[in-house]
Amino acid sequence: MQLLIGILEEGFIYALVSFGAYITFKILDFPDMTVDGSFPFGMCITSVMIVNNVNPFIALPVSFVFGCIAGTMTGLIHVKLKVRDLLSGIIVMTSLYSINLRIAGKANLPVFQKPNIFKAISIFGIDSPLFILNRVIILFIIVLVLKLLLDLYLDTKSGYLLRSVGDNEILVTTLGKNKENVKILGLALANGFAALGGSIYAQHRGFFEISAGNGTLVIAVANVIIGMQLMTVFRKMRPTTSVIFGSIIYRACIGLALFLGMPSSDLKIITALLLLLVIVFNTKKYRKLVK
Repeated sequence: MQLLIGILEEGFIYALVSFGAYITFKILDFPDMTVDGSFPFGMCITSVMIVNNVNPFIALPVSFVFGCIAGTMTGLIHVKLKVRDLLSGIIVMTSLYSINLRIAGKANLPVFQKPNIFKAISIFGIDSPLFILNRVIILFIIVLVLKLLLDLYLDTKSGYLLRSVGDNEILVTTLGKNKENVKILGLALANGFAALGGSIYAQHRGFFEISAGNGTLVIAVANVIIGMQLMTVFRKMRPTTSVIFGSIIYRACIGLALFLGMPSSDLKIITALLLLLVIVFNTKKYRKLVK
């Protein structure tokens, strides 16, 4: 039971980051390394705010806004300074490492004893046997609300333009819209989701750690690919829903590996192999071989 709860909690948190990866990886086709910096950026901002007795709920939108600023910087470097997409993300990601240290004052900032959103909301009483589901339900509600908001946005005129930039930039230009501004907006939203995920992760785990963002982009992209490919049998399923399932499936694979005795130091290898398997299984060459 504890294993399942842990899978759902981690899956829902990383689903938020994966929403951002969906925007950059699937919609914009932009390899945005900023995510590895904006995720701990959200953790850092939230932890510092909580240590200074700021309401933990306020830390959520604040982290989102600062994540959007980080994504905007990546977009400006790429669009205005004509730096390649991958390098733009790396530049901002590297800068955020020092910024996080400057804001937090140290590499690790615990907030175990401080208030957080999970302590503030009690769906089930402490004495209830269902109390262990408290955090899972809170995370589910947060992810569901943000998923619906993202779906609503993608169905707006601005959302259609965002999707068009990834598919056909010329179409956006012919409509009289600035494709560069649309791309910057997409990067801002993506990193806003990453920072928001970091904010919730800090409150869930009770600390900020400077290296927490290492490999975040790989995990998020793995979630997107797993969800988008394994859920193709459900043709009417929204991509954002597939991303949530992909995040949970990925965490389930990690949890199973740990349950079977694989050391935690090998988690990066598991992630890499899992991502590789999904990509290979999806190739046309492999499909022809199995027919």
